[in-house]
Amino acid sequence: EVQLVESGGGLVQPGGSLRLSCLASGFTFSNYAMAWVRQAPGKRFEWVSNINKDGGSIYYADSVKGRFTISRDNAKNTLYLQLNSLEPEDTAMYYCAIAIPTSDGYGSGSRGQGTQVTVSS
Repeated sequence: EVQLVESGGGLVQPGGSLRLSCLASGFTFSNYAMAWVRQAPGKRFEWVSNINKDGGSIYYADSVKGRFTISRDNAKNTLYLQLNSLEPEDTAMYYCAIAIPTSDGYGSGSRGQGTQVTVSS
């Protein structure tokens, strides 16, 4: 059974930082591209970032480029997202997901339960 367990969210002031982690189990983590997606209250899911199997290819949404950094440790079956220079607009539930190849990039496969990030003074 695929399991993705996110952690590291919390309440942070604007300009602050957080590091999200996602521990994967139930599948061969190193064989899959992975992604972070987020959903703010009342809004659609937003694709944040994805990373290929070995970390050599990375994509960021324009809204987070230059502030967020995705990484992975295949030996630890863990995906990370470093969030810097956080803004109130980054407030959302953050989910890690298996990234499924599509004709024009990636789509979201199995997702975890999410970790809440709240940016507020």
